[in-house]
Amino acid sequence: MPTASKRKTATKKKASPRKRASTPRCGLCGKTKNLTKTQCCDQWICANADKYVLFSYARNSCYRNHDRYTMCSYHFHEKHEGDWRECEKCRNGFDTELYVHFSTNEYNFVKLENPPAFEPTRCKGCGCVIDLGHDGYTMTGDDYLCTSCYKISF
Repeated sequence: MPTASKRKTATKKKASPRKRASTPRCGLCGKTKNLTKTQCCDQWICANADKYVLFSYARNSCYRNHDRYTMCSYHFHEKHEGDWRECEKCRNGFDTELYVHFSTNEYNFVKLENPPAFEPTRCKGCGCVIDLGHDGYTMTGDDYLCTSCYKISF
């Protein structure tokens, strides 16, 4: 006579293919409702640009984040030819640190493999490291000032 565990196994139904396999999902957050496709790379993404509040700098919109903060979208909007990962115009259009950020951040569907190395950006006033992709800063000529030094200088 089979043991209880064998009986349970024998009576279990085979799992049917999940419905979600055919349901489109946002490639960034995984949600399945209110989706659209990106113009630049034809990927499913939340159609939630309307959630952004003007001048809030919030990062709460998958669509806006991909559209504003990736080389993929920049390449498309600038009407460059070919793949953005091989585009010299894109590569030369930004400081290396920002190019790397826009090519490897969490808003990309495909990230740049082997991004170029760069020296961290330092504040001209206090010497602290400024992460150009995330920190607040201002530029005076070719120099960068962190938010603390900018407040002091004005």
